[in-house]
Amino acid sequence: MGLTRRRAGTGVFATPLPWLAALLVAYLLVPIGAFLVRLAGASSEQLTVPGIVDALGVSLVSASIATVAIAVAGIPLGYLLARAHGRAAELLGVAVQLPLALPPLISGLLLVYVIGPYTSLGQLFDGQLTDDLTGVVLAQIFVAAPFLIIAARSAFAALDPELADVAATLGHGPWSRFARVALPGAWAGIRAGLLLAWLRAFGEFGATVVLAYHPYSLPVFTYVEFGSSGVDTTMVPVAAALLAAVLVLALSGGAGRRHRRRAARMTLPAPQPPSARPPAHLGFDVDARLGAFQLRVGHTAQGRHLAVLGPSGAGKSLLLKLLAGLAPLDGGSVRLGGLDLTGLDPESRDVGYVPQDSCLLPHLPVWRQVTFGVGTDPAVAAHWLTRLQLDGLEDRLPHQLSGGQRRRVALARALARQPRLLLLDEPFTGLDTPVRDELRRELRRVQRDTAVTTVLVTHDPEEAALLADEVLLVADGALLQGGGQPEVFSRPAGPAAARLLGIRNLHTGRMRDSDTLEAAGSLIAAGPVGAPAGSEVAWCIRPEHVELDPAPPHTGEEHSATIVDVVHMGAVAELLVVLDGGCELTVVTADDGTATVGARCRVRLPPERLIVWPVPARPGNPEPAVAARA
Repeated sequence: MGLTRRRAGTGVFATPLPWLAALLVAYLLVPIGAFLVRLAGASSEQLTVPGIVDALGVSLVSASIATVAIAVAGIPLGYLLARAHGRAAELLGVAVQLPLALPPLISGLLLVYVIGPYTSLGQLFDGQLTDDLTGVVLAQIFVAAPFLIIAARSAFAALDPELADVAATLGHGPWSRFARVALPGAWAGIRAGLLLAWLRAFGEFGATVVLAYHPYSLPVFTYVEFGSSGVDTTMVPVAAALLAAVLVLALSGGAGRRHRRRAARMTLPAPQPPSARPPAHLGFDVDARLGAFQLRVGHTAQGRHLAVLGPSGAGKSLLLKLLAGLAPLDGGSVRLGGLDLTGLDPESRDVGYVPQDSCLLPHLPVWRQVTFGVGTDPAVAAHWLTRLQLDGLEDRLPHQLSGGQRRRVALARALARQPRLLLLDEPFTGLDTPVRDELRRELRRVQRDTAVTTVLVTHDPEEAALLADEVLLVADGALLQGGGQPEVFSRPAGPAAARLLGIRNLHTGRMRDSDTLEAAGSLIAAGPVGAPAGSEVAWCIRPEHVELDPAPPHTGEEHSATIVDVVHMGAVAELLVVLDGGCELTVVTADDGTATVGARCRVRLPPERLIVWPVPARPGNPEPAVAARA
């Protein structure tokens, strides 16, 4: 029982957080409760206040007009501030928040300096900008606008910029991207900003009393009643203000709440395969800078499917954006078939783009996602829904889908426009292995069955081998090696290329003579290398090319070794062996169950499988080309 009590005491109420929160809640609610008690005991004389209806009407109407005006200009301003960078944008962001830091009375005086009856602007309007409903609205706009601007800026800034990029590749121009992507995505924050702006305008007193004493708004009317008759005649104005605020808050909460209802089953058009299009080969030579990072890569593809393989930060995603027109080129060109894409906007390039995290629009169900592209044929969209196993999910929102389903929707959305070029930015990252393998195979079938040209960005050599005819190895913004997939995988151009391809048996050594190298005390037959005796070299051999036998006849190409680790992987086993000279090698061989840790064995390194590169004589030299056959 004591243990139970101790565990119960470690809950949230064992911390001071709830008590501090309750203290503030009490402070906010107790005055309202005290007012309600006093209101309940008020006399009929205290509840009779002439002019209250007119004052309430002025505040309701003026606050609503002010909020509409703030929305018309404030939402675009918040959008531009969220997208702008630099010192000027920072200064503008501070400037529009100044009214929040000023006493309302000072805000009213500032407005008097501009639109007062004796100013040039005031005289232009015959003094009608003050002591009029116009003056009330102008005062409310000045003090309430920052609430919407700040909320809208934060909401727009929180949007994933990839959403706009995807929309651009789907044919949507700047205005369409704002109206159909940014505005719906940021609407929850904008709605909160509009509510705050209305409430602030409705309750404004200081600026209003200076600029437009007449007609009375509700706060000014309450102040006048308090000054002339005391607190007894203020109960009705206070009650009116509380009631109006509660109703607006309730209506806003109801409008923002999502009503769950069962969607009617969609009737989709009959699926129709995409029309046949001639294949197009991609060529590019791009030069671009992003901050201090420089990317310079060129390639003319001979096949239709290209993989760009490299580590994080290599410039792979930037290359994809340059091909899509989503990032500016400092120099170079992009060509697809006979068309020069260099000067075209992304919405005009006829490309499909699948970013890393799918970037589905959160407010659209699956069917509207897939048909979101400009000019998408619904029959073709229905074909890809069926082909990618999305049947029955047409009415679901993105948050109701699994990770694999979201990737399928993103792929269907890109393919539904029948693009000539499909750009895939690590589309399978973060998925479970079975889902990832299934989607890879499905994409390979799509490549086989359509004429679409694909560029896949990945850091996974297996993925590149499966989905590409040609492979580019990229690191630090530069091309290490490029060519046909079989050639690149069998003949890496240097140690860095070998590391990118996942070759684990990568070592250094020294040439003993023209066809023998020494590594960690072992003499290894390498065949004719073309490096002089005594020179330093790097060398590698794939684990599956290492031959292992418990007791073969001893030859010059065999080495005694000890098995120090065994990983059983079903049909194959991965062994870590150490040659007697101390060199470690990974071996992949058929798993017959006989390999055990500590067992002695013989290892053969076929010279024709060994790849050797001379080490550059001076640090910083580029890695040399392959110096030996693979």
